[in-house]
Amino acid sequence: MTNWQVTERDRQLWNDELESFVPPKIFDSHVHLYEQSQFQGAPPALCAEGPAVVNWSEFQSQMNDLMPGRQIGGTCFGFPAITVDFAATNDFLAQECDHRAARAQLLISPAMDADYVREQVLKQRFVGLKPYHLFATTKPTFAALIENFLTPAHMQVAHELGLTITLHIVRSRALADRANQETLERYARQFPNARMILAHAARGFNPQHTLAGIHALRDLRNIWFDTSAVTDAGALEAIIRTCGHRQLLYGSDFPVSHLRGRCVAIGDSFLWLSPANTNLAAPYADVQFTLVALESLRTLKVACYATGLSDSQVLDIFYENSADLWNARF
Repeated sequence: MTNWQVTERDRQLWNDELESFVPPKIFDSHVHLYEQSQFQGAPPALCAEGPAVVNWSEFQSQMNDLMPGRQIGGTCFGFPAITVDFAATNDFLAQECDHRAARAQLLISPAMDADYVREQVLKQRFVGLKPYHLFATTKPTFAALIENFLTPAHMQVAHELGLTITLHIVRSRALADRANQETLERYARQFPNARMILAHAARGFNPQHTLAGIHALRDLRNIWFDTSAVTDAGALEAIIRTCGHRQLLYGSDFPVSHLRGRCVAIGDSFLWLSPANTNLAAPYADVQFTLVALESLRTLKVACYATGLSDSQVLDIFYENSADLWNARF
């Protein structure tokens, strides 16, 4: 089994567990579009394995193969690699996401001048910003404070223009980290028109981190969370119970969605399991990896069931919440 391919076993899992759960209309809040040529040197491994051009049409094709019969919109941004060509990537996004079903966020680095960011947003009709820790001003970037890759000057632009910001927080304890909590609270209160979306359930790959920190954000209504690539229901349950299901957005993290594997919490951290680092040999069953997208959907299904959400509330997570946030009904 390989990445980027939907097998008959994957399709059987979809039919058995997910076809009746996933609504017919979806707005995907976390989509990466790119061309391999936008990276200096070799593209990142996941990108190198897939098509040379991953545009809006390719995204639609890949997701329709995975989730047949669904009408899918999305908010898109570039693939954040340290070798990315920002200008080429952002120009490509602006061209691809020029209609109601497709929105685009500007991939930024902390070195970008705020006036330049404002100019690009207005010129190319971006609806938000996409910072990433790899571009942080401090090393190692996994220990970066939010301010090291999302600056107050960029927050000011987002506040002035009413932009969304998809933010992948880092540091070892994610939302349980007091410095992360303090920055998020300060930014939310200082820049109330900026709308932050904490990717991966506030990096809730270990749900204990989200459980420990979620109450610090419960009264901040300009903070949302996305479900992208989360494969443990605990973080999603904590968000729904503490902040409400209207603050949760479905996201696939395409094309991470098309990797085989899942993330598991271990101690005070987490580990991504994949065919490259895990031997699935077992005497009791033919154990095989499925796609991250399917594991994440199964996780969301468990969280919705555990919190007692109705079908209309599930639809909110998959479509209505994002449609309202980005004025993107289709």
